[in-house]
Amino acid sequence: MKVSTEWLSKYVSLENVDIPELAEQITRSGIEIDSIENRNKGVTKVVVGYVKNKEKHPDADKLNICTVDAGEGEDLQIVCGAKNVDAGQKVPVALVGAELPGGLKIKKAKLRGVPSHGMICSAKELGLNDKLLPKEQQEGILVLPEHVEIGTSISKLLGLDDQVLDFDLTPNRSDCLSMLGAAYEVGAILGRDIKLPTPEKDLVEVQKPASEYISVKIDAPALCDHYAVRYISGVKIAPSPQWMQNRLMAAGVRPINNIVDITNYVMLEYGQPLHAFDADKVAGGVIGVRQARSDEGLTTLDGQKRKLDAGTLLIVDGEDKPVGLAGVMGGLDSEVTEQTVNIVLESAKFSGSSVRVTSRHLGLRSEASQRFEKEVDPNAVIPALNRAAGLMMKHAGGSVHQGVVEAVTKQPQEKIVSLSLDKLNAFLGTDISSLETKTILSRLHFDCGEISDNKIEVRVPTRRGDITRDVDLIEEVARLYGYDNIPTTVIEGPTTAGGYTKPQALRRSLRNLLVHGGWQEAMGYSFVKEGSGKLFPRLGNGEYEVKLAMPMSEERSVLRSSLLPGLADIAAYNRNRKLDNLALFEIGNVFLSSEEKLTKQPQELSVLGMLLTGARSEKRWNTPAENVDFFDLKGALESVFETLGLNGRIFYEADKPNGFHPGRSASMYLNTAEGKLWIGTLGQLHPELQREMDLDDTYVAELLLEPIYRYAGETVVYRDLPRFPSMQRDIAVVVGEEAQAGDLIGTIRQTAGELLESVEVFDVFTDSKLGERKKSVALSLVYRHKERTLTDEEITAVHGAVVGALEQTFAAELRK
Repeated sequence: MKVSTEWLSKYVSLENVDIPELAEQITRSGIEIDSIENRNKGVTKVVVGYVKNKEKHPDADKLNICTVDAGEGEDLQIVCGAKNVDAGQKVPVALVGAELPGGLKIKKAKLRGVPSHGMICSAKELGLNDKLLPKEQQEGILVLPEHVEIGTSISKLLGLDDQVLDFDLTPNRSDCLSMLGAAYEVGAILGRDIKLPTPEKDLVEVQKPASEYISVKIDAPALCDHYAVRYISGVKIAPSPQWMQNRLMAAGVRPINNIVDITNYVMLEYGQPLHAFDADKVAGGVIGVRQARSDEGLTTLDGQKRKLDAGTLLIVDGEDKPVGLAGVMGGLDSEVTEQTVNIVLESAKFSGSSVRVTSRHLGLRSEASQRFEKEVDPNAVIPALNRAAGLMMKHAGGSVHQGVVEAVTKQPQEKIVSLSLDKLNAFLGTDISSLETKTILSRLHFDCGEISDNKIEVRVPTRRGDITRDVDLIEEVARLYGYDNIPTTVIEGPTTAGGYTKPQALRRSLRNLLVHGGWQEAMGYSFVKEGSGKLFPRLGNGEYEVKLAMPMSEERSVLRSSLLPGLADIAAYNRNRKLDNLALFEIGNVFLSSEEKLTKQPQELSVLGMLLTGARSEKRWNTPAENVDFFDLKGALESVFETLGLNGRIFYEADKPNGFHPGRSASMYLNTAEGKLWIGTLGQLHPELQREMDLDDTYVAELLLEPIYRYAGETVVYRDLPRFPSMQRDIAVVVGEEAQAGDLIGTIRQTAGELLESVEVFDVFTDSKLGERKKSVALSLVYRHKERTLTDEEITAVHGAVVGALEQTFAAELRK
């Protein structure tokens, strides 16, 4: 909220107040001031001048010689190149010796041989933001209103002697989205009275009642508490007064015409949005509030035809035709134009949540919706309406007809909050007296009752919707008492030691392990191209991608359902820049939904993604380069599982998942008490996908982390180094091609029991001599007892049992 101090001074005295110091006081009281803007960017000795005559320059087609009365006693000859300069205009004139923004100094000059004593200025040359000017004034010199007095200082006329405070408001302080709200705040900080507008006193009504011209109805009582209108006839559309335009521009609002400017001015003043309809375009003399039906549409003031969802809150006319989006923007068909004569002026209290939904759905955010979303003051509906009507009477020549036509579904209620002085001082560690407490609250214009049992009953005005509990009042007292005045006290009460949750601790362990192992962490986009996740196996139960309502681009239109497409894109990006050797990992969330159109939160899963490509070791003079393969990735994963205490519980099964090489991929499973649990996939990318992305052999893995969090060991368990010797036995068995090495190892572990320290495959051999569809698998078994030396007899018995189990389970034959 941009607050003009010139405008603010109309409500609260700023006499002898240093504006930077005031900004510091406001910040220390809880509302941060982002910046202080001086509207005068360095303009001196610029006055209003009158162009008495204009002639073409004899030696330059694009220059004119103007005779200007600038109130100096003698007319000035000024050479001007602006296309729109003409005799009879009032214009800004920079006199000789003037300074303009950017350090430009005006001196006597000759332009193509013709003397020029000054300069006729454009808005840009005066340091004004020309985008906030009416469109006809954005090009060429700035043409001023005819009634302004010659010789008047431009700084005074255009309100440049003003400083603008930028209030950075938190969501709870929507009361300061208005000049009056800012005045209440500044008045409380400075301890000064505020002077409010008196709209009822300034309003003179004509006898003919407004109810003869217009009636209102509310068909959505849950979404609209109060809807009120006034009927104003005989208005004349013209520019608004210069002082009003100055204040609007200081607030960042572009002036348009007197009617629109008055509605914007009062919205900024009261924080209550208003809208003016052309009364002759409101069919049937009826205006109502209802929810939209399916597939209804409306062309809004910005010229966009908008398709509406059922339930959108609308303003409709007597023919039930939409004429506006309630609380967001009016309709094009009922807008005020230069031909408008009669006005229906609207002021209402709409549901903040309804306006927020409409604004987000349509991607349409306005100054009005910003205020309605945060809930406006219900007691400001009628005062703001009367204030705007009075201004239209005064500055648009309108006749305000008698009475407010309104419909009310809910009466506003002021809240009464009980504040314990003991609790106040206990919370703040202070000793603030009851009198000081009441004084502070009265500065905020909160009505305080008598003190009873050391408690004060405080009546909170409806403009402060953020005050609902006693702790809110304690905060108000604290910030106006001064945070710097609150003494330092020892913290009391129970404390809780901080710590990581198990998932947080495991994520950090994973990250550290992989980084120390030479992997680089990647951070991909959460938004990806639609359909990219379908290339790889689904990680959860949902079958639909989660689409964004307003995507940044087609490439970022859905939430990712897999980390692998993002990692593959990163690999392709790096390969295109000659970085071929990559070991990447990412820990992030993926999103899936069981419904095509969301009605509930999607499924969100925590996932580890890994990608490995390029060379394991570079080519040297004495060794060739070695490329990574499937087992490099599998080995990295096994290191992860071992660190997390899951070694021996993870097993792999050959698989042919989507997007993976059909012969170099596997699914990962975790043995649990409930059975085996699928936790992810690893393998080489499918050759077609590699060609499409211009990648060499690339190996990827995707692992669900939730089962890891659940079953990983709580603590790392250390064991003594072995004190007794081990005994090794090698075995080579001939089995069918379909037999998996992991199954063989599982059977060996189960049979050998705790005497088996380790088992590894060290050779796989196939040959026609072994038999059709047969292979030889050689395994190395290491036996050891923790507390004694094993005997040959013990090892022979256990080893024999292992061979027997393999023969029985897999029809294995010992290879001779």
